[in-house]
Amino acid sequence: MADIFFNVYTLSIIIAYLLGSIPFGIIVTKLFNKGDLRKVGSGNIGATNVMRVGGLRLASLVWILDMMKAVVAVWLCGWIGPAVFGYVDSSSVAISFGVWGGFAAIIGHCFPIWLRFRGGKGVSCLFGVLLAVNPILFIVCGLEWLLVALGTGYSSAGALVAFCLMPILGFFMNFNIGIAFLAISVLCLWRHRENILRLVSGKESKIEWKWKK
Repeated sequence: MADIFFNVYTLSIIIAYLLGSIPFGIIVTKLFNKGDLRKVGSGNIGATNVMRVGGLRLASLVWILDMMKAVVAVWLCGWIGPAVFGYVDSSSVAISFGVWGGFAAIIGHCFPIWLRFRGGKGVSCLFGVLLAVNPILFIVCGLEWLLVALGTGYSSAGALVAFCLMPILGFFMNFNIGIAFLAISVLCLWRHRENILRLVSGKESKIEWKWKK
């Protein structure tokens, strides 16, 4: 019986990965005739590159869609996990199961099966996980990102600070969430390794805050 429960929860993790793999950046830019996002700007499929080619309006749409696929992944695994393993229904137990679904969604976003595992960098999905786990954490990290990004002009700088802040906040909730947040942060830091090198060398591109292009 335990094997059946484990398999059901594993299936929910796989579904979370597939949700994260949906390339909304490419879908939205093609729908609005902005070309193949992989062949313009930085070549990244995330919201920052969408802003370079389509403006803030399209970037905001992609950001929200990418966040929501992570939110759904957290909710799905947070509902299935306690149910199949017979835990008493509580928000803390659900979040402890759900946060790993969020991690799976971020892996899907960074390494989507539909795009030969060449995806985004996970920032928007990370904020989706924060929103689903604890809206206060979402607000704290969101304000941090906004202040750093506006102050420096670098979106990646705000993201890097959020990656470092996220696991600290997670461990204040409980150990399992802290470990999951640490795993998410390490993955996102790895995906931003080129941004880190460009920031150090002064070659990182700054944000162009334009409503539309």
